[in-house]
Amino acid sequence: MNKYNFLDLASLIGIFLVLFLALFLLTVKTKHKLGNQLFAFFLIGNAVDACKYFIHHVPENFINLEVFRWSIVYLVPASFYFYVMSICFSNFRLKPKHLLHAIPFIAYNLYLMSGIYFENTAMKLDFIKGMNQMPINHFFQFLFELLFQVYFIASFLVIRKAKTVYLENYTNPNISVINALYKITIVYYLLHFLVLLRWLVTFIMGVGEIRQLIVTFDGFAFLFCTCWYLFIALNNPEFFRGVNSHLKPITEVVPKQKPSPIIDDEKNKQIEYLKKLMTEKEPYLDSSLTIQDLSEQVKIPVKDLSTLINLYMDKHFFDFVNEFRIEKAMQILRDSSQKELTVLEILYQVGFNSKSSFNTSFKKYTGKTPSDFRKQTL
Repeated sequence: MNKYNFLDLASLIGIFLVLFLALFLLTVKTKHKLGNQLFAFFLIGNAVDACKYFIHHVPENFINLEVFRWSIVYLVPASFYFYVMSICFSNFRLKPKHLLHAIPFIAYNLYLMSGIYFENTAMKLDFIKGMNQMPINHFFQFLFELLFQVYFIASFLVIRKAKTVYLENYTNPNISVINALYKITIVYYLLHFLVLLRWLVTFIMGVGEIRQLIVTFDGFAFLFCTCWYLFIALNNPEFFRGVNSHLKPITEVVPKQKPSPIIDDEKNKQIEYLKKLMTEKEPYLDSSLTIQDLSEQVKIPVKDLSTLINLYMDKHFFDFVNEFRIEKAMQILRDSSQKELTVLEILYQVGFNSKSSFNTSFKKYTGKTPSDFRKQTL
């Protein structure tokens, strides 16, 4: 079996896995239906594009279908960006204005229509042979690269903003999924550089052995990334619940202040009252506590409460609440009458819902694991 057969096999396996995952995403029952549909479309677009690995020449009987396949890539970056938006922001919905993102796809098909779709086979093949010398074709190649960079950089910015808003407004400590989403974005972004390398080699050296080796490596990278994403999905069966897109990072809603804002008597009273309420009423025991919930209990507007915690106390809402949870856990771990409780039972009791997050927060706060802390105090 030569390297081309290996590439064909790897491509077929990768495409099968991608389409299988897309089918699962489209049929599984979940509250993240829009996100699943968008990612399924992104995967299908990648599978369609990956057919290039075992299509070694333009099939004369299906030229229109093959060149239409080329145009699908103009929808793929936008679909990934919308997928990121749907995962990061719980209230994201597709709207008619989002159809504007399909303009490059439509424009490329209009270009193909002028020389391929309505011509005879001989003229189609002649047009295809001369495409690489056409300035308009170079323009569309540049446009695709520009779109890819813009959409993926925008995806990185959306993920960063969502994580900031999440830490400032929510306390559910499971942020592993948004970190996984960040890694997925990086992997697909890096994978794209193989495409750039292939284009560069083709432009400088033409179609030859080096280009074919890059295509082969690209095909195996596609298979690897598909398998890797399946692994990520299996380890994170419930994606990041998403934040409200109307929420903004505290630095955007509060006027710029000095690094250490002056804490006056009023702010001191609010801080003391907040700490007293947290200690006496223990709202942090609710694992789904948000800053909106706490705002209602302390009778302080959400924006003012967020400013108080993030600027005047210099803590994320996430860390602020988890400190009380850790203190409560430490009390239980010190209590010999509750030594029968397992660490898992304790973490749920104090408001955590993930063992890994509890262990990470506990060690960050105390320098010890919960088990070591218990052994040293009992």
